[in-house]
Amino acid sequence: MPKDDNAARPEFKPMNIHDRRTTVMHPDNAWHLSHWYEAPAEDPAVPEVYTYTDAISYAPGHEVRFHSSSTAPRWTLQVWRDGLKPTLAHEAKDIAGEFHAMPKAAYRDGCAWPVSHRWTLPADIASGFYRVVSTCDLGNGSQFVQHHFFVVTPTDSKPAKNRFLLILPTSTWLAYNDWGGANYYDGIDGATGKQFSPVLSIERPWTRGLVWLPPGAPRLCDTPKRRPLEAPRYPTKEWAFTNGFAQYYASAGWAQFDRHFAVWAEREGYDFDIITQTDLHYRPGILSRYGTGVIVGHDEYWTREMRDTVDAFVEAGGKMARFAGNFLWQIRFENDGRQQVCYKARAFEEDPVRNTANKHLLTCGWEDPAVAHPGATTFGVNGMRGVYASWGGFAPRGSRGFTVYRPKHWAFDHTDTHYGDILGEDAGIFAYEVDGLDYTFRQGLPYPTHEDGAPQGVEILAMGPAVYVEDEYAGEGFRYYLRDSGLANKAKRLSGSTSPEALQKHRYGSGMIVSMPRGKGEVFTAGSCEWVMGLARNEFYTEQVTRNVLNRFLGD
Repeated sequence: MPKDDNAARPEFKPMNIHDRRTTVMHPDNAWHLSHWYEAPAEDPAVPEVYTYTDAISYAPGHEVRFHSSSTAPRWTLQVWRDGLKPTLAHEAKDIAGEFHAMPKAAYRDGCAWPVSHRWTLPADIASGFYRVVSTCDLGNGSQFVQHHFFVVTPTDSKPAKNRFLLILPTSTWLAYNDWGGANYYDGIDGATGKQFSPVLSIERPWTRGLVWLPPGAPRLCDTPKRRPLEAPRYPTKEWAFTNGFAQYYASAGWAQFDRHFAVWAEREGYDFDIITQTDLHYRPGILSRYGTGVIVGHDEYWTREMRDTVDAFVEAGGKMARFAGNFLWQIRFENDGRQQVCYKARAFEEDPVRNTANKHLLTCGWEDPAVAHPGATTFGVNGMRGVYASWGGFAPRGSRGFTVYRPKHWAFDHTDTHYGDILGEDAGIFAYEVDGLDYTFRQGLPYPTHEDGAPQGVEILAMGPAVYVEDEYAGEGFRYYLRDSGLANKAKRLSGSTSPEALQKHRYGSGMIVSMPRGKGEVFTAGSCEWVMGLARNEFYTEQVTRNVLNRFLGD
């Protein structure tokens, strides 16, 4: 097969990054920078091509429709099955370029571009992640390159016992995709053009960095521990701005998280199929055919239907392995999954379901009294009691690993792990966003208090401290990124107050490794987005714990 374009094709830095930055001096000497986002240049003199597909996943035998806009006279489309050894699955050369303007609210309503190419998937095509690469010549020896993706779902009604199902957290990817101007964090939405958009469309390209990254692209937590009195650094923002990548590339996506696990699992010899969260929502029967489901990376956003499917799967005897962090927000799908909705802190004033019979579907935090569906009932931990660690002003000199408290648990078999050991520190697996519980200590061991809805039977195996706000040392030239990160809203929703006492109560959290039985099944959660780095960096303890979980759940 042709050599993978990951290595063969030089990346071109596109200049069509829309820059909406402002610099504002705050009284405490912190600086605020508004966001930048990717959108077409729409200049006939600048060759470019952007492509998206009409769905996020397809079954074998179905037709994939590619929708594109290009200012180049001709362009090429390739589809690669990504993984340990990427292989070229489809190629179409010399496609005629046709320009179509990007709608003003493409981030919300989609692009509505016409079909540029069609491909009927072979009936025997393997389930997996398929990376769509659109390229055109720039006339100077380089190319414009844009990456999209779709997933091919499995069709085997009785997969092998030792085969697991990898569920990609695509709703979180969409939440961070600001292509066209907005995501759930920042944007050009609203009357002032300065708000995030609570409604996001899947019918648009993915912003640069969520699908593909070059080797060496920095991670949020890659920096060495800061020396005393040194200014905080956010290398992903610096690198993204300098190299023309998305502002939020390091927060979510296949390239930054899930691909590392898929490559490791293939290298280890595990067999698995792949679906998206959209499949989990609309086609729950796929999961029921497997004995083990796996989730990795950053899975912040879920629909109630997705959770119901996972809960029923485990109750019936299924095993769920989650090596991921930040389980936090309820979302809704609309228009057959073409749009995703999450109002977050604005839900109580703006979400259309807030005063209706469907108010239980309010798009806010799972632990919020308005929803009262604690995340820990599904995965043993929740994002509201966890959150940030090991970067910026968030415990920047913390251990970056999990402190082990129950080394005799089966998850630590064959690891020579002892009470008090720090698991995964060398690879920085305890970082970015983590999930935890409200807890207490008795005789040197941590136990859930169950005040946050954690079910009986949850066992805390290892943990570390996390924080909800950045501790800001006020040095000259210092700038902090997330700062209080919505602490006041969290305190108001969970305690009904923003008093100093309420703010203090919700300032700190934790990240945990937990195990729990549920019905006839079992759940294991290593609650950190960066767990995958222990696998990518061949860290002994992280790899062995992951093997222990997968092998036990697969019945080896």
